[in-house]
Amino acid sequence: MNSLPRTDLLIDLALEEDLGLGDLTSRAIFPAGHVSRAFISAGHDLVICGLGVAARVFARVDPALRTKARARDGDRVRKGRRVMEIAGPTGSLLGAERTALNFIQRLSGIATLSRGFADAAAGTGVRIVDTRKTTPGFRALEKYAVRCGGCHNHRSSLGEHVLIKDNHIIAAGSIARAVQMTRAAAPHLARIEVEAKTLEEVRGAVGAGADVVLLDNMSPPQVARAVAAIGGRAAVEVSGGVRLSTLSDYAMPGVDVISIGALTHSAPAADLSLTVLGRR
Repeated sequence: MNSLPRTDLLIDLALEEDLGLGDLTSRAIFPAGHVSRAFISAGHDLVICGLGVAARVFARVDPALRTKARARDGDRVRKGRRVMEIAGPTGSLLGAERTALNFIQRLSGIATLSRGFADAAAGTGVRIVDTRKTTPGFRALEKYAVRCGGCHNHRSSLGEHVLIKDNHIIAAGSIARAVQMTRAAAPHLARIEVEAKTLEEVRGAVGAGADVVLLDNMSPPQVARAVAAIGGRAAVEVSGGVRLSTLSDYAMPGVDVISIGALTHSAPAADLSLTVLGRR
């Protein structure tokens, strides 16, 4: 987690947003030298993620704040378990509270949802991956949370992977033309993936030499027909409309990857709270 880009920048932006004018309430109540202990605990069963980010928030607000993690990112945590302890100046502790919780709740929510999909796919041989449907600026953190939940990452930027989508095909004039152009320009080890919405497009992608065919918004019977048409000549990715309740219908033989945007764009925030124990 420490190597994730822009984390400190995101923390600084969040603190400026919440603490830029100071904490009027804490400043009025707590004199200099007032110190407290506190802990962060889970309000329900969850997969914890973001403990390192939360620790950095507290340290950024006041280096005198001391944190101790009681869990590790990726751990399954039961309701009521304490995942972090904090001690130090009370005003600083409370000034950092909301920002630290916002990070840890968001990332734990993604990790928890990802764990549900990873568990559902266990034993199928299908890899569950995320998409680029992430909160602007938070992609590295959110994809880290997906990994903590046991799923995998698709491309993190447009520069990492060739994926020819419908608008590329329309602008290029045909699937064959789009594949030909990307094959000529892409690095020699790059795989070419083509999005297909119909069986005709699937055949066109395979015929053009695509290495991976992305079956977009197809029903399970349509996916089965597409897999048969591909016949092992390309890897198969399924995307669009796959929910936890329908995952088993799509995780069929011949499907290699299922990409799920909901892992990041629709994960509910996890319930975590900070409780002050009182003056040390």
